[in-house]
Amino acid sequence: MITSTCRLAAALLATVLALLVAATPAWAHNSLTSASPAREATLSRAPTEITLEFLARLDPAFTTIVLTDGTKRRVPTGDPVVDGTKSTVQVTDTLPNGTYTVAYRVVSADGHPVQGSYPFTVADPAAPTVAPSTASAAPATAAAPAGDDDGRGTVLGVAGGAVAALAVAAGALRWRRRSTRR
Repeated sequence: MITSTCRLAAALLATVLALLVAATPAWAHNSLTSASPAREATLSRAPTEITLEFLARLDPAFTTIVLTDGTKRRVPTGDPVVDGTKSTVQVTDTLPNGTYTVAYRVVSADGHPVQGSYPFTVADPAAPTVAPSTASAAPATAAAPAGDDDGRGTVLGVAGGAVAALAVAAGALRWRRRSTRR
């Protein structure tokens, strides 16, 4: 009786492990691999475009890149152009000296959204620093935060299901053992 119980428990554990190992690639999420201008860069000339590169292909219909200045006012850019894992926007205005933030929200071809932001600084010695007017500054309408989903919810859900399955199997074994003794 104990041998069959051990075999059943081992088979159930092997099944759970096989499900977890097989699902691992689905937990890998897209992420930003490079950016131009780079995160925290100080540039001696203002950029004319922003290029972001990710690990996986992007869905062009759900790719947003927003550039804001130091007062959180949106800086005009062209529409994002997606080429596989890269997305580029043209900066349509001249950027005076100052700090800027690139915010992005993209959806991978697998449907998983990824978002983030980073700053860079323009410090062109030939250009004056222009203090933007705070009276006309409108907040940027970047993509709304979707939470910090790094796949832990999926892992915990699968692990919880595995624990529940093991509990049900153990209960069934105890019931079977008791019913065979009577």
